[in-house]
Amino acid sequence: MAERIRNLRHELKYYIDEGEYLTLRERLKHCCALDAHASPDTRQYHIRSLYFDDIDNSALWEKQFGVRSRHKYRIRIYNLSDSVINLERKTKAGQYIAKESVKLTRGQCDALLDRDFSFLIPSRYPLLEETYAQMRTRLLRPVVIVDYFREAYIYPAGNVRITFDRELHSGNYSRELFTPQPASTPILPPGQLILEIKYDAVLPPHIRAVLQLDRSLRSAISKYTLCRRHQ
Repeated sequence: MAERIRNLRHELKYYIDEGEYLTLRERLKHCCALDAHASPDTRQYHIRSLYFDDIDNSALWEKQFGVRSRHKYRIRIYNLSDSVINLERKTKAGQYIAKESVKLTRGQCDALLDRDFSFLIPSRYPLLEETYAQMRTRLLRPVVIVDYFREAYIYPAGNVRITFDRELHSGNYSRELFTPQPASTPILPPGQLILEIKYDAVLPPHIRAVLQLDRSLRSAISKYTLCRRHQ
C-alpha cells in the first residue's frame, strides 16, 4: 500500500447542460490530454464511491451548514473492479480541498464492509489509524453509494484536472459494492452534468478562457449530499 501526499488544491464546480458539455469538450481536446484511464471508445470511466458518516451524520450536516473545515471518508473503486480500491479522506479547508488516499486489498475492503476495522491498527499510514479512531469514537459507518461516469482532461501546468460527471445515481448502502447493478436512483435531471475544475496555485489564463468561467455560475455541489438527500 502507498499513501499519497496530501496537497491543498482549488476546486470549482458548475452545473452544465449537454450543449455546454459538447462545446467545452471540443475546445479541451485541442489543449488538454484525455485521462489515460478512460475507455478509448466512450472517453469515460465509471466511479463508485461508498461514503461513510458518523453517528451524528456530521459529514452531511456540516456541508449543509457550510462549515469551513470538514472531512468525508469513502471507499472508491473504478469500473466495478477490485484491482484498485482506495480508502480516501477528502478534506475541505475554506476555499481549498485535499485528498488523502491509501490502497486497500479486496480482503481489507470486505472486512470494512463487514464492520471489521481491526486491521486498521497498528499501521504506518496515519489515514488508517485516524479512520480507526473515527470508527471507534464516532461510530463511522457506511451510509450511501454514489455512482457516476466521468470524462477527465489533464493539463500539466498547474496540475489542472477538468472533469465532466454524468448519470449520477444514488444507492442505499449495500455490502455488494462490486455488483454490476448500478445504484438505483437517478439524481440529476436528464441532460445535466457536473463540471469540476481542480488545480494547484493558479489556473492558467488560457484554460480559464477556454472554459469561459466568468460566464458561468459556480455552485457548491456535493455528490454525497445530493445522494443522501434522496435516501
